[in-house]
Amino acid sequence: MSSFTLSTSLRRVGATAAAMLAPVVAFAQEAAPAAAATPVPDKADTTFMFLSTLLVLFMLIPGLALFYGGLVRAKNMLSVLMQCTVIGAAMMIVWVVYGYSFAFGGSTSAYFGGFAKLFLAGVTVDSTAATFSDGVVIPEYLFMLFQMTFAAITPALIVGAFAERIKFSAAILFAILWATFVYFPIAHMVWDANGLLFGMGALDFAGGTVVHINAGVAGLVGAFMVGKRTGYGRDMMAPHSMTLTLVGAAMLWFGWFGFNAGSNLEASGGAVLATVNTFLATAAAVLSWSLVETLTRGKASMLGAASGMIAGLVAVTPAAGIAGPMGAIIMGLIVSPLCYFFVSVIKNKFHYDDTADVFGVHGVGGFFGAIATGVFASSSLGGIGYADGVTMGSQLMTQITAVAITIVWCGVVSAILYKVVDALVGLRVSMEAEREGLDLSSHGEAAYHAS
Repeated sequence: MSSFTLSTSLRRVGATAAAMLAPVVAFAQEAAPAAAATPVPDKADTTFMFLSTLLVLFMLIPGLALFYGGLVRAKNMLSVLMQCTVIGAAMMIVWVVYGYSFAFGGSTSAYFGGFAKLFLAGVTVDSTAATFSDGVVIPEYLFMLFQMTFAAITPALIVGAFAERIKFSAAILFAILWATFVYFPIAHMVWDANGLLFGMGALDFAGGTVVHINAGVAGLVGAFMVGKRTGYGRDMMAPHSMTLTLVGAAMLWFGWFGFNAGSNLEASGGAVLATVNTFLATAAAVLSWSLVETLTRGKASMLGAASGMIAGLVAVTPAAGIAGPMGAIIMGLIVSPLCYFFVSVIKNKFHYDDTADVFGVHGVGGFFGAIATGVFASSSLGGIGYADGVTMGSQLMTQITAVAITIVWCGVVSAILYKVVDALVGLRVSMEAEREGLDLSSHGEAAYHAS
């Protein structure tokens, strides 16, 4: 048989066999379960979250550092910059070692994320993090980094309450301990699907409880436990550079778009709504604080405008992607008078030394914002509406409960940690070091030199 005839015969046999087996193959394909498609991160959402992550870093360094730096005296400028910088760096390492796992480790506990992701175990270039929006997926590394920037800036916010008299070692040690026993558990409770407050239905879009109430309460406790600055109420302690403070505040506002819009976790209409509200609430709060100062003092100050800027940002944070634009404006208009009252009346009445008004702005603004989110989430007021079966009254009670739990947890644990740090390294510098200034006494350098 020729090779041609043989090959022709084989092709015919093959064709006949294929025809006979076709129904069997088709049946097998129908019977076999389809393999689950591997989630593929959306490139647009990934790019959006990259930018948002970098914006939040910009909030800390240089934004918060310069904002606080301008508020202290010239001899303590670098000490504040160092505290913000080193706390941020320390928290980045702590976060990847165990913080991410403690907050988002996959545990079913209502209070603790577990140990499954210690040292980023299981987090790879191929692992993904599903967002709260159905079908939206981003790389898990990116979700981890975005949350890392939140963990980095929150302990740094606290140092403004006891600036100009805290030991550098005490500030760093407290930040690490506080993040471990306060920030990570609260972040899990609020933002993890198994968390206590998440399960209750508490609304916190970008960190009203986790960031601002947490930092404000810890700052207030610290202001009392560290004590007043030497000469407080007698010596001149005015901010040494309102120029730097405004520059820092403007950087915070700019970076806050990553903070709020990025918390949507995807480049969608929700992120745009958060951006709109971050503009409007902040603008309203600047105007409101300036108006209150004009009516009470006769003059509007740059310090007041910068404080109003931060107050508006703090208030709208939990409601950024939840309230409507008109609700955001109302929140901005209300929060400034509340914060102004605390920093100008309550603070003086109780004689505590909160250097940068961390409690008066972040704490009070956080309380108001978290509770007001329960009101302005209403669709009748332009918000995105409540979950099925939830009313404004029930949502308000949930918000108040979440605020109360955060205050108690943070207040009690923070007080214990201040005591621990004081026993280990001491909280305050010596009176001589404080009078000399922390730049020289703690770091051996000065921010400014006479020409």
